[in-house]
Amino acid sequence: MSVIEVENLSKSFGNVKALDSISFSVNRGELFGLIGPDGAGKTTLFRLLTTLLNPDDGRASVDGFDIVKDYRSIRSRVGYMPGRFSLYPDLTVEENLSFFAALFGVSIKESYDLIAPIYKQIEPFSTRRAAHLSGGMKQKLALSCALIHRPSVLFLDEPTTGIDAVSRVELWDMLAGLKEQGITILVSTPYMDEASRCDRIALCNEGRILGIDNPREILKRFDSKLYAIGADNMYALIRAARQADGVFECYPFGEKHHIVTTDDFNVETFKEQLKDLKGLSIEPVQPVIEDVFIKLMKR
Repeated sequence: MSVIEVENLSKSFGNVKALDSISFSVNRGELFGLIGPDGAGKTTLFRLLTTLLNPDDGRASVDGFDIVKDYRSIRSRVGYMPGRFSLYPDLTVEENLSFFAALFGVSIKESYDLIAPIYKQIEPFSTRRAAHLSGGMKQKLALSCALIHRPSVLFLDEPTTGIDAVSRVELWDMLAGLKEQGITILVSTPYMDEASRCDRIALCNEGRILGIDNPREILKRFDSKLYAIGADNMYALIRAARQADGVFECYPFGEKHHIVTTDDFNVETFKEQLKDLKGLSIEPVQPVIEDVFIKLMKR
């Protein structure tokens, strides 16, 4: 059963089309990821689904309620954690949590079993002002506040942006635990490597959805041979590789460049054509989500 239904949803800000007639659905109890760079429309979509904005065209529903007509019902059923830390910096950890509990007419005690795995990690700092928390601790507090009223659907807008690698792993482990309790989670991230933690993902760019599937099936969409190449002069390498025979695409990828090749590509011919570059290396590699995203974006 679908908990979130989006049909041809569009939103513009002046001449900028933030969302361009997108459609998708999220099943109950699913951890669904929106993967894409800044400007892809992820935050606009979250604000529409949490009834903070109205769409220009299309329709959407959350837990069976229309985002325009039934906004009050939706607000009582969802938890929303925006990308920017939005709690009260002058209040302590405990005061922030108590405030949000009071807003929804519940007590911390009533929902403590749900937030305990998260809140226990920051509870020793309950008297510390939120402004003085680390990035990871702020996210754990924000997540606790978003969960305090036991929402059926949780919206998390880039929750791992700006926090350290250890905190990123911890947060995704927490989301897996919440999923086991039946909470439907829609999460956005610019980090392609986090896609594997989701049941299904939507690859987004410039207000459109490029593809939707589980991470394993998304990877199958990359049907070309892929190589990682390196040299002492990486700038000269990318320029030369793009002119080499059998190279369809070449782009930077971490410390290397990735080349997507055509059927007539030959490694020895490639090496011969780039023999003047010192430290030249080439090896076949398996594609990751980012490679698929770049390929779909080029279409």
